[in-house]
Amino acid sequence: MGALFGLLLIGLIAGVGLARDRGEAAPRAARASAALPFDLPAADVLRDSPHQVFAHYFPPYPLSLDNRPAEDDYYARNYLTPQGEQGKHAAYGGLLRDRPQPVPPAKGDWQLADLEREVRTARDAGLDGFTVDILSLDGINRERVDKLLRAAQRVDPHFRIVLMPDMTSLHTDPRTLADQLARLAASPSAYRLADGRLVVSPFKAEAQDPAWWGQVIARLRDHGIGTALVPVFLDFRANAERFAPISHAFSSWGNRSYIRQDNVPGDIRLAHSLGKKWMQAVSVQDARPNQGIYDEAGNTATLRSTWNHAISDGADWVQLTTWNDYSEGSQFAPSLHNGHAYLDVSSYYLTRFKTGTWPRIVRDTVYVTSRVQFADAGGATLQPRLMRPRPGTAPPRDRVEVLSFLTAPATVSARVGTVTHVHRAPVGAYAQDLPLSPGRTEVVVRRAGHTVAAVATRYPVRRTVAVQDLQYYAVSSRR
Repeated sequence: MGALFGLLLIGLIAGVGLARDRGEAAPRAARASAALPFDLPAADVLRDSPHQVFAHYFPPYPLSLDNRPAEDDYYARNYLTPQGEQGKHAAYGGLLRDRPQPVPPAKGDWQLADLEREVRTARDAGLDGFTVDILSLDGINRERVDKLLRAAQRVDPHFRIVLMPDMTSLHTDPRTLADQLARLAASPSAYRLADGRLVVSPFKAEAQDPAWWGQVIARLRDHGIGTALVPVFLDFRANAERFAPISHAFSSWGNRSYIRQDNVPGDIRLAHSLGKKWMQAVSVQDARPNQGIYDEAGNTATLRSTWNHAISDGADWVQLTTWNDYSEGSQFAPSLHNGHAYLDVSSYYLTRFKTGTWPRIVRDTVYVTSRVQFADAGGATLQPRLMRPRPGTAPPRDRVEVLSFLTAPATVSARVGTVTHVHRAPVGAYAQDLPLSPGRTEVVVRRAGHTVAAVATRYPVRRTVAVQDLQYYAVSSRR
């Protein structure tokens, strides 16, 4: 498995590096929009919107872990192979199935440079900032939080970092947590509201009761810091009323299945009825080999559904869950297997969320998503313990999705393996599902006899596999 990833990486890294070198020479707005079906609004238009969009940043998975060439770095040697870390992850076929889009080794403070690159990527996609998962109060993950604050300050003074204590891993007292938050709050990039209050958004806030959080808020006040608490709950309904007196806004971590979003309108109504803003979770997918579970995302159905709920149900903010948690397979960030596709599609909905108007399609673009294996594959030769669908998720399905963004109606021809499918796609955004077949998928969009967009998947679909990989891979005709 490690050798397979190495061969794939060698072929892809050169193209990634060349594209990066070319892209850095172009103006930011032009560089961001050229790869999209539409033109992003000006930065100040997006920034001035009352609707904020953040992405959940998970410090364990930065662009590089050791500043080595990607074909032989820590991801390739230890996370993407069942033999990695002395066989620690052998039972589930390796810790990860995807990785950050490779970057070349750098000189100097390469960790800071990599974080600056991630800030630029998020900013250029229209995001307002990151919600950074604070997993510990010391050690390497805490150091990455400090560097992320520095990176944001160096790249863009408008890019904000929301402090998110992770209460599944932080086992401390309120005074110690508040003192550490105060240190982080000294950075100009730590997100504060217009009234100066520091936004603190604890993950699984219900792990401690409101009185405990009241002590955190009081201790921060001793530091001269007012607090706007935005708790992120795993069970919002059970905690909303008791947390209301100390909270500025509410959020739920949500779920990753497109058929389980019916609770969103009621959650937002409840938050607003209590006088609180709502930060809606928007997600792509979720597949966790080490936990043995996955959600059926339905290609981009979960992505489109969660965004549409944020837009139509009146969310105030959005949190993309996640930017880069590769162990959950939930990443929006540009990755080896997906490129920028999910982030690009998200920018379309982000524009509507922030401006109130759907962007006009000005470049014919097509995105293709599919798995690289069938959901019911009987086994995996290098993986004894397989993932199972999470209870309540959508039924597993084997489909290819062709998501087109067209300036005018056109004919879309898709060859899935050896089977050809043809459909007529309308102007605007349109999703067409097709049966999955072994092999690669090639899509060509034609109008008036001319090809206006074309794309092919990079990875073939196989009936037999070495490890189980139930993430949806994505590819764009413009990158």
